[in-house]
Amino acid sequence: MKIVGIRAFGGPEVLEVLDVPEPHAGPGEVRIRVHAAAVSPTDTVLRSGAQDMGGQEPPYIPGMDAAGAVDEVGEGAGWRIGDEVMALALPRASRRGAYAEYLVAPSDSIARIPAGVGLEAAATLPMNGLTAVQTLEKLDLAEGSVLAITGAAGTLGNYLIQLAKEAGLTVVADASPRDAEVVTALGADHVVERGDDVADRIRELFPDGVDAVADAAVMNELAAAAVRDGGGFATVRGWDGDPGRGITVHPIRVAEEHSSGVKLDRLRALAEADLLSLRIADVLPAERAADAHRRLEAGGLRGRIVLTF
Repeated sequence: MKIVGIRAFGGPEVLEVLDVPEPHAGPGEVRIRVHAAAVSPTDTVLRSGAQDMGGQEPPYIPGMDAAGAVDEVGEGAGWRIGDEVMALALPRASRRGAYAEYLVAPSDSIARIPAGVGLEAAATLPMNGLTAVQTLEKLDLAEGSVLAITGAAGTLGNYLIQLAKEAGLTVVADASPRDAEVVTALGADHVVERGDDVADRIRELFPDGVDAVADAAVMNELAAAAVRDGGGFATVRGWDGDPGRGITVHPIRVAEEHSSGVKLDRLRALAEADLLSLRIADVLPAERAADAHRRLEAGGLRGRIVLTF
């Protein structure tokens, strides 16, 4: 099968189109003929060599979001050939990254794509959608609580805003002036200008601090300063700092959601109900993966670049 792989870590130029043996579905698994794979910051972390690959040998296959059609069903898997599905992929697990023509996945890790949504758009949902779900589950905020979200104009921020509003939370979101209108349209109740002083801007609105911060922008202690005493702070990149003041730091690890097909199906339903917005920045053939990584790392994208196979 064709993959976009990495034989040596480095910049975008190390991404290569390679041929490797195709995998097959075992018991309880399906094989997906991947049509679309979203490109995310996590992929650039893997490519750079900053992620532990768990003893794997190259070539490594990036990508945590895939959408395509089931083309092989293992015993007891419960899906049908031709079902259009989306999946959370785990590149660290047996070379099962999404930048590939075929992805083998446990049957409980996938869900149907939202009706009326193409495979390219569906590929933007699994990883960031499930990250947002886990974030809200771990923060466990009561209806009416105040949640601040950094990186609110990005894909994770997009889903955090919309899921938080669906849960009855008050949302404070950061944004640049050019993104303020977009973030407001997603449902944010208050928008503050992004920057290193974002905690000060949030506390102008809530002097005692907010109940929790979801730190999608990876600002760490700069964002934690906005949390009230005894509140919660969700970190998506494993920050191990201690903000003090009785604040609980919640590490968010989306790999824990690999068997969360039920949660992914709920995200499907929300997308079908127009309660989640799936945003695409561009669609490129897999052969242009290096260009996609360069554009992502240059910043300013709103929505995901999607690679097609």
